[in-house]
Amino acid sequence: MAVTPAASAAAPRGLAGFLFIGGLGIGQIISWGTLYYSFPLIAEPMGREFGHAKASIYGALTFGLMVASLAAYPVGVAIDRGRGRAVLVLGAAAGGLLLAAWSLIDSLWALYAVMGGIGLVQAMTLYEPAFAVVARRFGSDARRGITALTLWGGFASTVFVPVLQVLMDRLGWRNALLALGLFNLAVLVALHLVVTRGEPAAPAAAAPKPAEAKVPRRSGAGPVAWAVRQPAFWGLMVAFTLYNAAFSAMTFHIYPLLLERGLDAAAVVGTIAMIGPAQVAGRVAVWLFGRDRPIRTIGIVAAATLPVSLILLAALPASAATLIAFAVIYGAANGVMTIVRGLAVPEMLTREAYGAINGLLTGPSAAAKALAPVGAAALWAATGTYDLVLWVAIAGTVVVVAGFGFAAANAVRR
Repeated sequence: MAVTPAASAAAPRGLAGFLFIGGLGIGQIISWGTLYYSFPLIAEPMGREFGHAKASIYGALTFGLMVASLAAYPVGVAIDRGRGRAVLVLGAAAGGLLLAAWSLIDSLWALYAVMGGIGLVQAMTLYEPAFAVVARRFGSDARRGITALTLWGGFASTVFVPVLQVLMDRLGWRNALLALGLFNLAVLVALHLVVTRGEPAAPAAAAPKPAEAKVPRRSGAGPVAWAVRQPAFWGLMVAFTLYNAAFSAMTFHIYPLLLERGLDAAAVVGTIAMIGPAQVAGRVAVWLFGRDRPIRTIGIVAAATLPVSLILLAALPASAATLIAFAVIYGAANGVMTIVRGLAVPEMLTREAYGAINGLLTGPSAAAKALAPVGAAALWAATGTYDLVLWVAIAGTVVVVAGFGFAAANAVRR
């Protein structure tokens, strides 16, 4: 595979690579912690103050995530065209302003407007755009960079859930949001400006020739058009869509779900905080022991572990042992799935047009993220318990295993 001189220089190694990934990684901790994990904690006191039903509050989240699903493809295309720095910096700035605006709202329609903007910001700042930036910078060595980036991102809930709980307890939910917004403006914008300097005009490695990547150029069809005709693409879409639905439902309802099972707020926060280190542990295991394993093998193992973790939570009493086992298994599986999401396209399909193809896969996944929380809220409202929500999530993760297995069986061989 040919590598241009300019591209080779752009691929960071040693200290430069560590600082690049470390800076993006800290950015992921801030972005996930402030723009994603904040909602379930804020939703409870905000809903009480507004006097609206849980489904109405979570409907705003759904609206925002739907906006994110629509923005995923154009954001990926923009990064493919060399605008990754602008995407990350503008997303960080807009995120800070929107969090500050959220702290000032006094009506449901204003919440929907703010969450719509935050959905666009999520499409510009969370894992998928960061993965695309890393793929451009690292080229054929993207696996190393993406895996390292996920090690940082796994600390987002561990850092920000306890911090946000303390801020809410001492300052109230409005001032807590204002603090998060100011942190984005003061830290995240500067961080992205610094670490993305010198963005390459081309990926770190030139795109593989059609014969190498087995991407036929019939009738001038590009890599995106080729990818959507591959069975593996649709297997990945099913797997990632249902995985994100289960992940989103659990993320935004785990706090009230555990409260419903008789735990106090401190125990709930402690359980949630364990998930982050478990995510990192799963990613470290891949880094140490799975670096030479095909991503399709790693993905099958991670996907199969997900329903096991949810069955533990659904079928066993909420004892300390059960909660620890759930947090560790669920966190590790989710941590590894994040790596799988980042590497499935280049390792199971093609390295060409990473941002655009990943954006196509991300669109339905983001829509599932959007619908799952409000769907879970509706199931809770209909039954008065989270039991059915858990068993629906279990069924969804079983289909994740089947979908990824289909994609693995039909992966493009190199």
